[in-house]
Amino acid sequence: MPPEYFSPTYLDEALELMASRSLDLVAGGTDFFPARGRAPVTRDILDITRLEGLRGIQFSDDGVVQIGAATTWSDIAKADLPSAFVALQQAANEVGSIQIQNSGTIAGNLCNASPAADGIPPLLTLDAEIEVAGPLGVRRQALCDFLTGVRQTTMTSAELVIALHIKMPPTHTTSAFEKLGARKYMVISIAMTAVIIGLDETGHINYARIAVGACSPVAQRLLSLEADIIGQKISDISVHLSHLAPLSPISDVRASNEFRSEVVKEQIYRALYKAIAHDG
Repeated sequence: MPPEYFSPTYLDEALELMASRSLDLVAGGTDFFPARGRAPVTRDILDITRLEGLRGIQFSDDGVVQIGAATTWSDIAKADLPSAFVALQQAANEVGSIQIQNSGTIAGNLCNASPAADGIPPLLTLDAEIEVAGPLGVRRQALCDFLTGVRQTTMTSAELVIALHIKMPPTHTTSAFEKLGARKYMVISIAMTAVIIGLDETGHINYARIAVGACSPVAQRLLSLEADIIGQKISDISVHLSHLAPLSPISDVRASNEFRSEVVKEQIYRALYKAIAHDG
């Protein structure tokens, strides 16, 4: 029998289908179809883009932002969001082409779990939490724990991501995203950096989140650097090799590991200054 295509409206329908048969899960399909090359589709497909309540951005009274799993990158780029989310919106504008941004979804980017996924570093700086639904109910997990390796997550074949939850960062924080590739659009990142920064009334840093992608199997927060720059002015920051210890950049056709390490250092400085410039 040829594979079947399912596009349910309700979450319960989707979970029942996932429990009863072997399926390939797609949202925008922007990763699924190119990855197949010329290989035919042999398994049933479950399209989650029509599931009720999975698209859109909502703000709760307790300061939590909820982003539905099927929210597209264009949705995010055009949304009215606080300045701490600017890095995520800048990353949204870097995801493939306009057509991909219109179709590709935030959850698809995360579940694909590419080391070079543009959306992951900004979401790490936002301390995003993933909401996953499955046969045992709904669970939440920090994004940093959800991603376990190259194209690997903690999600089982019977589960699907339904939302992201982000506690609003302090109101005085700003953010920025830096990406380097061989060209402007439709490119896999050589290195990318996202920052959220907050300054006190004297211009000293009192809040810092810094994450780097495409330089390790999973994008990484630079926790020691974040801690060391608290209390400093941006002009006094010095990024040392020890700050980059969580990273393990590879050498490939796009760049050497040494080049990636140098790029990351420069991206951190640029992103910090860009964030402050946006605030001004």
